Amino acid sequence: MSSEQKPVSGTADTTDPADTAGPRPRRLTYAAALSALEALALVVGGAWMLVLGVTGEGGDRQQAVTGGITVLVLALLPLLAARGLLLRRGWSRGPAVITQIMALPVAYSLLKSGGAAVPAGIALTAVAVASLVLLVHPATTQALGIRGPGRAQESDQR
Repeated sequence: MSSEQKPVSGTADTTDPADTAGPRPRRLTYAAALSALEALALVVGGAWMLVLGVTGEGGDRQQAVTGGITVLVLALLPLLAARGLLLRRGWSRGPAVITQIMALPVAYSLLKSGGAAVPAGIALTAVAVASLVLLVHPATTQALGIRGPGRAQESDQR
């Protein structure tokens, strides 16, 4: 059985930490909440862009509508990651980490733009860095049942 497959209920190998009935670590819950917050922010931003495009207030109408729809679709990534983190799905850490890495250049551009965007850049930077710290913490990794390099082979040899 590969490390990607989950054992069927009732089989002998039930040592997957993600399948334990213990409480979800707070770090995992916080990471899921931050990811959901980012999804909400993307939905609001995408809807705002879409409204500006439809009403014709944003300059180039087609670009605003396309950008709004794109941002709304991109909101699915952190939303799915948040749901997966809450349900302790090992696959969910990857999309959550990717979302945070993608948020850092956006935060940088907000910080460099000046004006009212600076506080948004500071907030986005804080959320992205905090999320990354929470997602790579050993307690989160263990709760999601993610094994480090070489550990999958060790457990298969036992």
